[in-house]
Amino acid sequence: MAKVKISDSTLRDGQQSLIATRMRIEDMLPILEKMDKVGFESMEVWGGATFDSCLRYLKEDPWERLRQIKSLVKNTKLQMLLRGQNVLGYKNYADDVVEAFVEKSVKNGIDKIRIFDALNDKRNLITATNATKKAGGHAQLAISYTLSDVHTLDYYVELAKEYEKLGADSICIKDMAGLLLPMAAYDLVKALKQTVNIPIEIHSHYTSGVAGMTYLKSIEAGADIIDTDMSPFSMGTSQPATEVMVGALKGTEYDTGLNDKQLKEIADYFRPMREKAIENGLLSTKVLSVDIATLLYQVPGGMLSNLVSQLKTQKAEDKYEEVLNEIPRVRADLGYPPLVTPSSQIVGTQAVLNVLMGERYKMISNETKDMVRGKYGKTPVPISDEIRRKIIGNEKPITNRPADLIPPALAKIEEEMIEYKEQEEDVLSYALFPQIAIEFFKFRQAQKYGVDPSLGNTQNNIYPI
Repeated sequence: MAKVKISDSTLRDGQQSLIATRMRIEDMLPILEKMDKVGFESMEVWGGATFDSCLRYLKEDPWERLRQIKSLVKNTKLQMLLRGQNVLGYKNYADDVVEAFVEKSVKNGIDKIRIFDALNDKRNLITATNATKKAGGHAQLAISYTLSDVHTLDYYVELAKEYEKLGADSICIKDMAGLLLPMAAYDLVKALKQTVNIPIEIHSHYTSGVAGMTYLKSIEAGADIIDTDMSPFSMGTSQPATEVMVGALKGTEYDTGLNDKQLKEIADYFRPMREKAIENGLLSTKVLSVDIATLLYQVPGGMLSNLVSQLKTQKAEDKYEEVLNEIPRVRADLGYPPLVTPSSQIVGTQAVLNVLMGERYKMISNETKDMVRGKYGKTPVPISDEIRRKIIGNEKPITNRPADLIPPALAKIEEEMIEYKEQEEDVLSYALFPQIAIEFFKFRQAQKYGVDPSLGNTQNNIYPI
């Protein structure tokens, strides 16, 4: 057994899971060279919600952030998370948008792209995978792990085979809700190692309290890489701690070979940042404890906090348990999608509507309708005729790849925002988040040319660390 490799995701998933992706580039820059010297397999620093958060809350150009990180991280592969045909947004985009985004991501510094689809519909991964390989990047295809009668060991093995055929350079088991239990992880990794000839990476969250044990059993079964975060931004709804896993494997056949002293220096740098985030209320103790609801309702930690927020807005916090009970029912109705962006938001919001209305599907979100229409892809289990009629009447769902219905869009998008364009990448920022990008472009102009500073004044939305 070769040494286990570590992918550190402190600067992406760690801070996304615990402090709502509010870490600024100036918080990262001073520690990057030290992190680069540790010997991580990769550092996940971009993608996921970081792009949206940079533009919306931090008034940073996400592309410039990536370039700055790349200028200091010279030895370690930089990694990002991409939602397949959803790119970094919440809907399917045209193929030319996906291709251009991937090309620019690699050009600006990304080496390895983890590509996933919320429904595990491989058709939604094809364009991004091909674009990654064409650009010279490492295409890691991720299996969104979940539990249901259909999500069996055989299901995941067949999916891995398909991903390898699509051209995956490696496969990630993406356990976004902390549902992968230790013994199930052992069986799954063992089966995958016997089936495919590419590396297997494990990504889990500590929400349910088992991720450390899950990692250990995965390693025993042959997992090649595990995802961790530096301890100040680990545990709770985040990943296991880097230093803990390194220590646990030290002296064994799986020894990572990473240096404890180097890791301590990095942890010491992040620790005051964590304390400050607790003081200003950005890091809630709620996300740091084990939440048994994860295993009971299969709900990711971020989804739980979003539900609480929705119910608070409606002054219906007393309906929390009722909504939690409704979520598995809605999920079953919608064909058992894994609960990850954007399907987690779709299922969660519909469950809230069902409870608040006092009648199931009396009010239906557009996203729920689109899920039933097939616009997000093929659900793991076909949606019943009864539910389909209740939600979209006599409309006929599509059965082809959803993006086949989306015409090329890049030229039109560029035309719409041309007055704000300062770099090619701006077109892609606008393509994903039109309104938010325009606000950012105005802010950037104000900062640069002294136009009207009030255009970009969003200080109330910013949580300094």
